[in-house]
Amino acid sequence: MLSSLVSNGQPLPNDRSELLVPWWSFTKTVLAVTALSLVRDGLVGLDDPILDQPFTLRQLLRHEAGLADYGELAEYHAAVANNESAWSADEMMQRLDGSRVRYSPGTGWRYSNVGYLLVGRLIQQLTDLMLDDAVSQRALTPLGLSSVRFAKTRADLQTTHLGSTGYDPAWVYHGLLIGPVSQAALFLGRLLTGDLLSMGLLQEMQKARALGGPIPGRPWITPGYGLGVMQGSIDGGYSLCGHTGCGPGSVIAAYHLRQGDFSACCAVFETGASEDAVETLVIERLMQALRQERN
Repeated sequence: MLSSLVSNGQPLPNDRSELLVPWWSFTKTVLAVTALSLVRDGLVGLDDPILDQPFTLRQLLRHEAGLADYGELAEYHAAVANNESAWSADEMMQRLDGSRVRYSPGTGWRYSNVGYLLVGRLIQQLTDLMLDDAVSQRALTPLGLSSVRFAKTRADLQTTHLGSTGYDPAWVYHGLLIGPVSQAALFLGRLLTGDLLSMGLLQEMQKARALGGPIPGRPWITPGYGLGVMQGSIDGGYSLCGHTGCGPGSVIAAYHLRQGDFSACCAVFETGASEDAVETLVIERLMQALRQERN
């Protein structure tokens, strides 16, 4: 296990938390922050239709746009399991019929990596930058992160804690960030307690669509999804904000907890573990930090 805790703005990393790991779907949180910086600067509105489509940026970020996900394709899972090279984005969209809206935007919820592929394209269109540069300039660098980048090739993943797995990161069509576990915790902590985004935008980010009751085997009591963040309550009445991500052989979870004047973020990365196990480890560390603060 690799983990890092940021308590009241102070990083408390362990000896191995600087090792590079894939951030999997925590990348969505970074993309959402980058997109919200465009809203901050007046380049797009949260509720404006985008890319000549019937859905808005808010609906894309909150998985309410009506789009399907390539994870539904059996041939996708077979290709990944066989360590095949990723299809082009155009081929993936053709196989999925990915441009077809499955329900009226805003009326339902369906987790969609395709939606975040479109978020990335919007970022590039409005900034006239490559996605790497836009994310760096608008999200990573302003929050003081210097060791985070997109994995483009199998060789890039070989530099991470995963080592040589044969997995092609191009299968993550919205992009796959790699970076230290400690910087995942720092990113979330500095975002939610800093001034990169206005208080109003941070509040919009954390307005979650409720997704039903407790998730069997996982710590969520009232799960929900905001703008690029998972948001909901856990035992004890505490609320968490962050994201869990999983890929072949590993899981990362990064979450923020605030209780009165106490604020902490924890990120945990584990190989060969389940989402619920890693989320539970995050909560245990956050609760431990909270108890220490009270004492």
